[in-house]
Amino acid sequence: MNAASVLLGAAAAYALALRFYGRRLEATFGVDPSRPTPAHVRNDGVDYVPTRWPVLFGHHFSSICGAGPIVGPALAAAYWGWGPTVLWVVLGAALLGAVSDFASLIVSVRHGGKSVADVSGELLGRRSRLCFMAFIWCALILVLAVFADLTARTLTAMPEIALPSMGLIGAALIAGRLSERGASLATVTAVGLGLLAGLMAAGQYLPIVLPQQAWVVVLLAYCAVASIVPVQRLLQPRDYLASYLLYAMIIAGVIGTLWTRPDMSATAFKAFDPEAWPAAGPAWPMLFVTVACGALSGFHALVSGGTTCKQLDSEAHACRIGYGAMLLEGFVAVLVIIAVAAGLEAGRHAELLRGPGAVAAFAEGFAGLTYPFLGGFGAAFATLAINTFLLTTLDTATRIGRYLTEELAPIRDRRLSTAVVVAAAAALALPGHWRRIWAVFGASNQLIGALSLLVAGLWLLRQGRPALAVLVPAALMLVTTLAAFAWQLIGALRAGDLVMAGLLAVLCALALSVVFDALGALRGRGAALSREAA
Repeated sequence: MNAASVLLGAAAAYALALRFYGRRLEATFGVDPSRPTPAHVRNDGVDYVPTRWPVLFGHHFSSICGAGPIVGPALAAAYWGWGPTVLWVVLGAALLGAVSDFASLIVSVRHGGKSVADVSGELLGRRSRLCFMAFIWCALILVLAVFADLTARTLTAMPEIALPSMGLIGAALIAGRLSERGASLATVTAVGLGLLAGLMAAGQYLPIVLPQQAWVVVLLAYCAVASIVPVQRLLQPRDYLASYLLYAMIIAGVIGTLWTRPDMSATAFKAFDPEAWPAAGPAWPMLFVTVACGALSGFHALVSGGTTCKQLDSEAHACRIGYGAMLLEGFVAVLVIIAVAAGLEAGRHAELLRGPGAVAAFAEGFAGLTYPFLGGFGAAFATLAINTFLLTTLDTATRIGRYLTEELAPIRDRRLSTAVVVAAAAALALPGHWRRIWAVFGASNQLIGALSLLVAGLWLLRQGRPALAVLVPAALMLVTTLAAFAWQLIGALRAGDLVMAGLLAVLCALALSVVFDALGALRGRGAALSREAA
């Protein structure tokens, strides 16, 4: 099959989903543009700040589009073929992932900016709230540790991208100050992008060389600052400007695919091959949790119910931001699959995965697609864009971790709560201990998404609204992710890895506690409806 057909088919499916299914979800959740949002009601100039929707979309998209839609789809295409991977990315993003992101955003907005985990306490009780929040907090620390290490590795391997990557912080501060002084969005955008272009050019001549561990310290220090600085001064403008780099990568990938029109030369469907890929596992449930963020991500729900809900100017913008941004991330995942399945020579995909890794496979495949107009710059440009993904995920995850720490513990000083989060991430990132537990990240991430859908479904039922569009995806992913945990737990026990087995057992216990409470709430709701009918 030609890659252009795959690309255009995915684009059409996502456009139809936004146009029709997005509107259905708006009606289901009772979106009301006249209702004041927490950004207005609780405006504090630090976390709660009404934000123009293009800026918030850029911040939200940059925050959710981390390394997940790059690494997961690239691995899945090699393990099980590009056919089922594309199918899951398209259907999963439209019917599950984007639904989870949008539902989490609306539920959090209706509860004054509280996270979905905090809302679960009102619906399911204190025990479920604590279990859900503890599960999320552990996952966020893992996100910070892993992405700090990955970003540090990228900056060490390609020192020429260090200046534009870190210099974007200064450009964002300038853009944020201009915005606070009333400059138009066009002016802020032009100044910020001009500075970014200058930094990208200068980086080729002024590489910054630091040891990997030093970069980890620098990145976590930046995350600490970004967590406590008013959101409109650094986080918003940095992610907004970064989004243009991501948009440029998407546009270049589309042009390259339509220009070169390569065939999907990689195998479309593969059976589970434990000899070739012993870490892969059976297609169900492991394909779904391996793709992870490209189709459904619990981290997205945390962003929706963490930072985005506190900046939403109007509920009228909720669908285009909460639902639309996830569709765009799914489209990125499709581009990744095309890059590794059509942009690389036969056998090169597997060779890169066994060596440099999925990021290198995507960068080389992207370079192949865009060579007619980017030449030899394609791989460096893709790597810079991925590094931007990672940085935006880092700063947003730190801020959300601060919120959760303050909700879990009696800490009201945002500097202290930030220090707790950063210290925990550093304890994993600096010695490299995170590698031992990375295998459970995909399953735990998607399990958070499933639990967020479950909470949103219970909220809809309490409002007397139909909830099948949320509860059916929640049930499907709960079964899938718990099955993935079980498969990994059996593997850990057979390998004698008691640390991994213990971690999996704890995560399963936390998740099942929330699920059992939710089932009890559903039974109670069903009994109440039966009494009303009688």
